[in-house]
Amino acid sequence: MKQKIVTVIVALIVLIAVVLMGRFGFTVVKIEDVQKAVESETFDPVAYLDSIWTSDLLPAFDEKSVELSRILTEIEPDADGTTPKDTLTIIAKKYGLITVGEAHVYMVKGSGKVVSVNTDSSLGTAEIVLDDYAGPIKVLLYIGTRIPSDETSVRDAVGFISFGDFKEQTEYGKVGSEINKRILSQTLNELDVENLVGKTISFQGAFNIRTFNLIQIDLKEIKIVPVQITVGE
Repeated sequence: MKQKIVTVIVALIVLIAVVLMGRFGFTVVKIEDVQKAVESETFDPVAYLDSIWTSDLLPAFDEKSVELSRILTEIEPDADGTTPKDTLTIIAKKYGLITVGEAHVYMVKGSGKVVSVNTDSSLGTAEIVLDDYAGPIKVLLYIGTRIPSDETSVRDAVGFISFGDFKEQTEYGKVGSEINKRILSQTLNELDVENLVGKTISFQGAFNIRTFNLIQIDLKEIKIVPVQITVGE
């Protein structure tokens, strides 16, 4: 769709140029040069994230993260590991945000001990026994080498990255992808995954609970995308 729009714009510019050249004798401009000029105005997610990463995004987690143990303590799954959507909505309004797509997103912080690491796939996770929480919900932390392509918890949870700020949906999606890339390269790149088990760990990050078109939500586990991790002894 975007390429079609660019093509139409280029065609119109060329047509106008031809008319003006015939009347006033303007210099001929190559179609390739015109198209490059139009496409040069495309959105740059790297530059966008550079402008907010250290000035706004990371400080937001310092200022607004809620203790994960507090949130999980208020979520009381039924015997089958599910929780009514209505109950979760109350908690989300108290501690997090609800997106247009009805996902509940939270900015959180916490600490605990790593009891297991799963690196069988590229979507590696570490299981954390969280301090001050003894409930049934398993806490998993993404540790690389990949974060799911549809995982946008960090982008959505901070609250100031709005869909309405972008010209196209693809731009909004690119921001989410670039955030995950930066987490992999900056937060998780030097994490000693092989020696995590048994270590204490503190973190800041975000997670979501997807509720669209659901009444009972499966909450046997949550998966957190970390923006900062500190490993202790």
